[in-house]
Amino acid sequence: MQTVWSKLLVWAGYFFLVLATAFAAAAFYYSTVQPTALRLLLTCAFPAGIMTTIVWRKKRWSKPVCGGLFAVFLAWYLTDPPRNNRDWAKEYAITADATLTNRVAHVTNVRNITYRTTEEYTPHYYTADYALDDLTSLDLVTSYWAGENIAHVFLSFGFKDGRHLAMSIETRRQKRFDYSAIAGFFHHYETFYVTADERDLIGVRTDIRKERVYLYNLALSAQSRERLFVSYLQEIHKLNSHPAWYNTLTDNCTTGILTRAQAKLRYRLDWRVLLSGHTAALAYDLGLLNTNGMSFAQLKAHSRITRPDNATPQDTYSQDIRKSLTPDAPAK
Repeated sequence: MQTVWSKLLVWAGYFFLVLATAFAAAAFYYSTVQPTALRLLLTCAFPAGIMTTIVWRKKRWSKPVCGGLFAVFLAWYLTDPPRNNRDWAKEYAITADATLTNRVAHVTNVRNITYRTTEEYTPHYYTADYALDDLTSLDLVTSYWAGENIAHVFLSFGFKDGRHLAMSIETRRQKRFDYSAIAGFFHHYETFYVTADERDLIGVRTDIRKERVYLYNLALSAQSRERLFVSYLQEIHKLNSHPAWYNTLTDNCTTGILTRAQAKLRYRLDWRVLLSGHTAALAYDLGLLNTNGMSFAQLKAHSRITRPDNATPQDTYSQDIRKSLTPDAPAK
């Protein structure tokens, strides 16, 4: 029996070693190391070195070399710094900033891109002031581009004068890289708070990408809305001088919202946080949505934004999409 357990432990050790090696190789591949040739060399050389120690495992030097390789990898990975000075994709090139004075938020570089297609667009930015005392509503936006399990989730803050400021926690992509969902598990993207007009942030999804987009009104107190808004402002300002890595598993669009909302740990660990397409259902179960007495299925049908064929986001976009939310929509 002892021999069987010994063999199991040995095979478990090899299995863990293979997983760790695969993670390290992927971390090198999706890293921001330059030049590209060096990044690809490290991607191949690291697993080759570990494989060599396995093949020559009976040599006295194999274990020290294997441990040394992982020590070097961890030293690099844990000290690999996020940066703000990269060659960013155009939509992520300019960061917003926010300061708060006498209960008035001064937000610079609010994004307001005019999209013609997903690839053709003209960036615009503006500066605006938002009084905390005029904050009247908060909406949860979920946008689906494939199935029901994965969605992009973000918030939009509404003010007394009819303006809306949308804030989305996203990956900050470099110009030289294409988007990759897998890359988000490694040090590949910095965290980026898109601070934008709704006609940009929501409009590109409803009218240009033709995604399924839902707008849910959050049933939060005025104090909770304000605390969440201020928390976003503080993080936007902080990221300008202290960039942070985005991580699909631990620090993504949904966990970022829960962190800013100071949600309890058990909510942050809910399976629906990872399967972000179910975030609205989680919010419904927690009593965070204005339901008007509807079941979640009815509320979801009611909350889908419907747009005319060939519609493009106009200056009245925020008002237009809210008119499209019909309370008598049938449940799906």
